Amino acid sequence: MPASLLPVLVAVHVALAISLFLPSLLLPFALRVRRPFDPATAGGFTRTLLTLQGRGNLVIGLGLALSGAALLAVLGWGLLSQPWLLAGLTIYAIDLGLAFFVQRPSLRRLIGLQAKGRDAAWATRARRQRYISYVMAGLTGTIGVLMSTKPVLW
Repeated sequence: MPASLLPVLVAVHVALAISLFLPSLLLPFALRVRRPFDPATAGGFTRTLLTLQGRGNLVIGLGLALSGAALLAVLGWGLLSQPWLLAGLTIYAIDLGLAFFVQRPSLRRLIGLQAKGRDAAWATRARRQRYISYVMAGLTGTIGVLMSTKPVLW
């Protein structure tokens, strides 16, 4: 693979990596209204996030795996011995775990709640989801710092 394609491959890989958990990160903020969420009245961006979270994960994950393997083929397998990369991959795994095993099920329950006098409970749950999103955003920022500075960790 020509070296001139490396920036494109990196950009594709990063875009896919972020888009894999982006719906779980952003949907709690789309649910910021003080009443139960109705997907039928949601805006286009929110519907796109819901669709990506529901159906797009397999395709995005496959693209991410392929682009990651291509990056390793171009840059060399020795890259996997870099501590900053191992730390970044570990944090990414934690971020994905939060997205798939905490945020997704909780968002599904939150979207499915009926408005029968449960507005306060709904708002409390929605706020909890946003706090998890803040943690995920912090982890994502940490990955960005690790990838851009490549510090010597051990």
